[in-house]
Amino acid sequence: MIAVPGFEGRRVAVFGLGRSGITAARALHAGGAIPILWDDGVSGRMQAEAEGFLVEDLTTADWSSFAALVLSPGAPLTHPKPHWTVDRAQAADVPVIGDVELFARALDRLPDAVRPKVIAITGTNGKSTTTALIGWVLKQAGLKTAIGGNIGIGVLALPAPAEVEVYVIEVSSYQLDLTTSFAPDVAILTNVSPDHLDRHGGMEGYVAAKRRLFQTMTPDKVALIGVDDDWGWAVVGDLNARRLRVSTITTRTPDGETRARVPLADIDPDSAPAFDQGRFIIVDATAGFLTVDGVHVADLSVARSLPGRHNAQNAAFAYAAARAVGVSDDAAVEGLMSFPGLAHRMETVGHLGSVRFVNDSKATNADAARQALASYPTSFWIAGGRAKAGGIAELADLFPRVTRAYLIGESAQDFAAALGETPHVVCGTMEAAVAAAAAAAQAAGGEQVVLLSPACASFDQYPDFEARGEAFRAAALAAGASA
Repeated sequence: MIAVPGFEGRRVAVFGLGRSGITAARALHAGGAIPILWDDGVSGRMQAEAEGFLVEDLTTADWSSFAALVLSPGAPLTHPKPHWTVDRAQAADVPVIGDVELFARALDRLPDAVRPKVIAITGTNGKSTTTALIGWVLKQAGLKTAIGGNIGIGVLALPAPAEVEVYVIEVSSYQLDLTTSFAPDVAILTNVSPDHLDRHGGMEGYVAAKRRLFQTMTPDKVALIGVDDDWGWAVVGDLNARRLRVSTITTRTPDGETRARVPLADIDPDSAPAFDQGRFIIVDATAGFLTVDGVHVADLSVARSLPGRHNAQNAAFAYAAARAVGVSDDAAVEGLMSFPGLAHRMETVGHLGSVRFVNDSKATNADAARQALASYPTSFWIAGGRAKAGGIAELADLFPRVTRAYLIGESAQDFAAALGETPHVVCGTMEAAVAAAAAAAQAAGGEQVVLLSPACASFDQYPDFEARGEAFRAAALAAGASA
């Protein structure tokens, strides 16, 4: 756990007692604060009381007594309307912050000589895989690495700074909205597409939340920005205007002649020092070749756990981030090639003869599903759930790759209408969809892919995308697939 100093002997309100809230309370207590906890749910309050925390009804509390409000990222800060605790805090001039801000303040109290490096990753899609991939590469290179935040372990529950050389932190737009001083050594924006617009009042608000990752960035830090969308280029322009250190990451350079990997010793002497220190301008992962400032450093087609253009982008971020914190070229490439992959993200969960079952349950919006659909020439596509704004209309250019779609969840009828003449069937449930897709794929003969890439949230049928992915895995095994 990371103890949070700075609030010694002062009362700090903590609302929302899920993973981040209860961990924040423990970290504040360890740093000498007096956390005052509340949750709308009885079970959260009972857990807090069982741990010995002070639980007070914040609806009747004296807010002038609080040094800060630590708000759960699940509670709205601004839209559709501020949570009632936010209104109370602002009326009393009490700052509203989150667990990532507490993490930042804890590290800021450390002397430079012992402060671990921080790599932070945000974006609409790919941030979890990029986070895990960076963590893997750093660990394989021998660095003491802690991975958490919006993925896995809450940021304040990670090991103390004395045990860590590099923190690799995934941060959501909700978490970034609650930061004021967070300034990672390497700040990554993977990509931007519409998501969570209800919580940010539209696209401008959503992008503004993502930009907060760079709000206090200084020239000694590194920004890695995905520029496969216009929003990324806009962020690059802002950072360049501030004379900050920016590297662009792309997968869309027009294909040219590919070359063999260039040994470091063969690099132009004028470029070698910057390359050796991980100071890059352009990192390009077009056509499966990782190219850094014109030097081809890796053929990603042989990295079995990184299929598709989106994973090439993830690999480019991981390579650049690892080099920025001192990992050698060879070690960074070796780490990419050995990455085992993440569950629910383009994960092969079984085979039935020549039919492969791919679990991409993490694809909770159309842009994420696009990456999966584009990775296979054809697929038997399982899609549906609770749709995001726009549904799957923007995927129409990929419908010719769909041999047949199998639709589940509350969006099934709307997706059927959007598919039009593309072969499809409304199945309703995951079990029915997998059984039908497996039978059709077997009947088609040859190598086939049954792909779960829902382009939807899971909440109509499952508590989260992980449960949905496990349901797909179970249904594939029930259909006769072997793991």
